[in-house]
Amino acid sequence: MNSLEQAEDLKAFERRLTEYISCLQPATGRWRMILIVVSVCTATGAWNWLIDPDTQKVSFLSSLWNHPFFTISCITLIALFFAGIHKRVVAPSMYPFSAAVNIMWNSSFCFELKRMGFFCCFFYILGRGYF
Repeated sequence: MNSLEQAEDLKAFERRLTEYISCLQPATGRWRMILIVVSVCTATGAWNWLIDPDTQKVSFLSSLWNHPFFTISCITLIALFFAGIHKRVVAPSMYPFSAAVNIMWNSSFCFELKRMGFFCCFFYILGRGYF
């Protein structure tokens, strides 16, 4: 495979990766908003739970029972993390890096930058705006 064919393959791969990431962006934005809203609700509920003077006087379970907003938002946040929201939020930044590492090991990504190694591939992707 000559250099021109490798360059065309690289451009085709980059177009496909960009298309795939752009398709993920709307869903990722929604998951980020859900995570932000639930996190703010949990933080607000935690603040109200901590400044309540009755929290120190009663048992832990009854203090949670007295603050249902904090309890529900905390359970929701934990459930979201068990459901894998952390993977959905960072997915668009994981795919280009994983693809770069895999392609680099197959030695078709840095065909012009082989002497400089992994960091050239990493900074090439960084410069293309995938992160």
